[in-house]
Amino acid sequence: MEYLLIFISAIFVNNIVLSQFLGICPFLGVSKKIETSLGMSAAVAFVLTLATVVTWLVQKFVLEAFGLEYLQTIAFILVIASLVQMVEIVLKKVSPTLYQALGIFLPLITTNCAVLGVAILVIQKDYNLAESIAYAFSTALGFGLALTVFAGMREQLEMVNIPKGMRGMAIVLVTAGLLSLAFMGFSGVDGGLKALFGL
Repeated sequence: MEYLLIFISAIFVNNIVLSQFLGICPFLGVSKKIETSLGMSAAVAFVLTLATVVTWLVQKFVLEAFGLEYLQTIAFILVIASLVQMVEIVLKKVSPTLYQALGIFLPLITTNCAVLGVAILVIQKDYNLAESIAYAFSTALGFGLALTVFAGMREQLEMVNIPKGMRGMAIVLVTAGLLSLAFMGFSGVDGGLKALFGL
């Protein structure tokens, strides 16, 4: 039941983009077409889950073991950057088709603050490894959902006659705000589930 609560909370209630405002750059930059947003979502899901596992292990068995918790942010940035580069090299050799499909999205993930944010949130929430994996994957699904829905909205905006003063980034930000308000409708769901199942 705890995992279901993590899953629903990470996707809908505490969406990484729309509630916590992490990963805004790819959210605004890659969301022009549904096809590119799906590619970015897949790449983020893969890297976010893998990076969370590795950073959790680094935190527990290196930083905490040697009393180096103050190096957490620097260590996590180095781990995530090197992990993305390693994944890129391995994919290029093992599966060129998947490497071509992910394309430019893999290097973009290195600078995605959502990956670092989730790695740090997992430690702050004191999750075990299984809960960390569930949270990371659920967060990636929430990121993908928000990105894909937003891309669909932006594609529809291309067909609408928008007033001149609202064209470009202005209407994009207004639309993002409205989408964020729509996701606020899910607030309280996790509290209701906790009360329902006595957690």
